[in-house]
Amino acid sequence: MKNRAGKTVQNFSGEMAYSSFYPQPLPPNPNIEVDAEMQQLLIDAHKKLALLNGLSDRIPNKDLFISMYVRKEALVSSQIEGTQCTLEDVLNPEIDENANADVSDVVNYVRAINFGIKRMEDLPLCNRLIRETHAVLMNSVRGGDKTPGEFRVSQNWIGGIGSTLKNARFIPPNPQDMIDCMSALERFMNEDDEMDPLIKAALLHYQFETIHPFLDGNGRVGRLLITLFLMSKEVISSPVLYLSCFLKSNRIEYYDRMSEIRRVGNYEQWVKFFLRGVAETAEDATETIDRLNDLHQKNEAKLADVPTRSRQNIMNLFAYIERNPIIETVKTAAALGLSRNGTAKYIATLCNKDILKYSAKSGKALVFAYEEYLDILRKDT
Repeated sequence: MKNRAGKTVQNFSGEMAYSSFYPQPLPPNPNIEVDAEMQQLLIDAHKKLALLNGLSDRIPNKDLFISMYVRKEALVSSQIEGTQCTLEDVLNPEIDENANADVSDVVNYVRAINFGIKRMEDLPLCNRLIRETHAVLMNSVRGGDKTPGEFRVSQNWIGGIGSTLKNARFIPPNPQDMIDCMSALERFMNEDDEMDPLIKAALLHYQFETIHPFLDGNGRVGRLLITLFLMSKEVISSPVLYLSCFLKSNRIEYYDRMSEIRRVGNYEQWVKFFLRGVAETAEDATETIDRLNDLHQKNEAKLADVPTRSRQNIMNLFAYIERNPIIETVKTAAALGLSRNGTAKYIATLCNKDILKYSAKSGKALVFAYEEYLDILRKDT
C-alpha cells in the first residue's frame, strides 16, 4: 500500500547500499482530515493564542518579558539536544569571560532567534533565511565545523551514539533528494492556501525535521521555524510562543508521533499532538506573564518609601534586575552610569527589601540574584 507521507529510496549497491526516506511534498494527499476532535483542538489553541497575544501586547515591559522568555526557550531547546546548562549559567554576569561550550550554544540560539525575526523584515520565510539563521546558530560553537549556513552535501542519519547507516533509527533523504524536498517545502511555506496556519505549522515542523537539511542544529532550527512561521502569518505578533518545554516534557511521544507519519502516513495524530502543545504552551506563557506582572507590582510597592534623592537610581536598578536577574556590582555600576559605592548601597537597599538576595562569590565579585523572578522562569528548565 502506498504511504502518503513518502517512500524509501535505495542508494548505491553492494557494500555501500543503504535506504533513505523521501518525504512526499506537502500538503499531504489526501489532505488533512479535520475531524470533530481536531476542530475542537484548533478552536482551543487559537483561543489561548489570542489571549496570550492580547496580554503580551498590554504588558508594560513587553520587550523585557520577551527577552527573558527567548533565553528560557534557547535553554530548553538546547537541553533537548543534550546541552548541560542551567538558567543561572546563561544569566551569569561573568558570561563573557566564563562562557563554556554549553552556554555558548544557548547564547547563539538567542542570537539566531533575534536574527531570524529581524531578517523577516527584509525576506519572506525562505530557504535563504533558514540557512542564514543556521549560520548564526552554529557560529563558533560545537558543530561549527559542520558547514554552518549550508545545506548538507553528505548523508546524515539519526540514531544513538555510535550508530551507522547500517543500524540508524532513521535516514533522511539523500543529499540530492534533500535539495528537491527543501525547494518543495519553501513553496509550501509561502503558498496562499485555505489551510489553518496552526495545522500548516505542524506540517512544516514535521517535514523540516524529516528532511534534516543540515549536518547539525536541525532540531533547534526546526523548533524556531514554528515561531517564525506563526509570526509571518500574524498568528502571533511577537515571539512569545515556544514549544520546546512541551516537546521536552513529551519527548518520547514527540519522536514516536513523527515516526508514525513516516511509517504509515498518519499526519492527523501528529497534528492533534502539536495543537495540544500550542494550547498548553500558550496557557503557560499567559500564566508566566501574569506572575511576572504581579511580582513587578508587589516589589514596586515595596520601593514606595525610598527617599526622593535616591529614588530614580533605585528604580533604574530595579528595572535593570528585571532584565538581568543575576548581577554583580562593577558591571551593574557601569551599565547604570553610577559609582561603585553608590551601586553597592542601592543593591543593599534591594536586599533589605527582600527583592535581591546575596547569591555567591564569583572570583572577587559578589553576586546577587532576583530569586523570585528566577523561580518563575525556572519552570520546566
